[in-house]
Amino acid sequence: MPEARIPYGRHEIDDADIAAVVAVLRGDWLTTGPAVERFEGDFATFIGAPHAVACANGTAALHLAMAALNIGPGDEVIVPALTFAASANCARYVGATVVFADVCSDTLTIDVAHVESLVTSRTRAIVAVDYAGLPADLGPLRAIADRHGLALVEDGCHAPGATYRGQKVGAIADLTTFSFHPVKHLTTAEGGMVTTSDAALATRLRTLRNHGITTDQRQRAALGTWEYDMVTLGWNYRLSDLQCVLGISQLTKLPGWLAHREGIAARYDAAFADAPALVRQRVPDDRTHAWHLYPVRLAGDAPAAARAAAFASLRVAGIYANVHYRPVYLHTYWQELGYRPGLCPVAEHAYDGLLSLPMWHGLGHDAQDRVIDAVLSEVAIHA
Repeated sequence: MPEARIPYGRHEIDDADIAAVVAVLRGDWLTTGPAVERFEGDFATFIGAPHAVACANGTAALHLAMAALNIGPGDEVIVPALTFAASANCARYVGATVVFADVCSDTLTIDVAHVESLVTSRTRAIVAVDYAGLPADLGPLRAIADRHGLALVEDGCHAPGATYRGQKVGAIADLTTFSFHPVKHLTTAEGGMVTTSDAALATRLRTLRNHGITTDQRQRAALGTWEYDMVTLGWNYRLSDLQCVLGISQLTKLPGWLAHREGIAARYDAAFADAPALVRQRVPDDRTHAWHLYPVRLAGDAPAAARAAAFASLRVAGIYANVHYRPVYLHTYWQELGYRPGLCPVAEHAYDGLLSLPMWHGLGHDAQDRVIDAVLSEVAIHA
């Protein structure tokens, strides 16, 4: 019998999660009910931010962040090249121009020096992506933003629970976005959150996620009125009570899951310590990693070919590694806008050899050992 497949990531749902959802199904509120506010409060407490605003998914969170900051046509937003498409798409949604910044070769997070060189009179925001779960270098980025009067938006979708200089991701930038997709640290099936210390921004986020209307149905019911006012153009980016109670239940387990991910990363580190053909992500001393992904890069004269061979060989062995990410501007949509290869050479070179190994909190030692053995065998072949 063939060995079980090992995906690069997956969710974990237990009986407590299921019971929480069933209780909502038997209750009065399926959406826009009390669970939404509870989840926001619990998440804000975990992060250490004064305000958390739940929304439909991580992409909606990024879109809402751009809209809440009133970014629009004529504005520029600086985004790292090595990230998921949504980190850049959010600026396009509001009509802004994306300016791609390169990444650091060791951390794969946005290159602060390159960001500084890209700021113009049209720049309105910097999007700092916590690649794989490692916080970007937020201190210098905050300084650049303050010096030029810019907003700092952190895409923390990979990094709930990670810290920068002792402070959790989500309580540092002007706005920080999170995703609760099933492969992330905790899931609401689909879902997102924006955290902020700015009460006015939090109010605007809540209005924008609900069609631009100032109250929701539960608030109107409590006030005994049917009247409402739409004060701006918004979207239906709400998160249901079903999803929020799942998030509440999952959040209670997040500290243990983060510790498990740290242990998985440590085992990978030890196994690959003497494999110079595998380049691992460096974790600076002033940060802790949330390990959404465990990325490695295949070194050598032909990293793209070695990566392609390793990817195919691992699939045959039932190990479903993945690649995160092709630099955003190399996708067809961005090429048609006029972006060209060579824009961010460090990101492009890193992409050629990148491979994300299986990493989730339910990954057992036996399965991980299969991954380690298979990867080391591939490295030996292509060394």
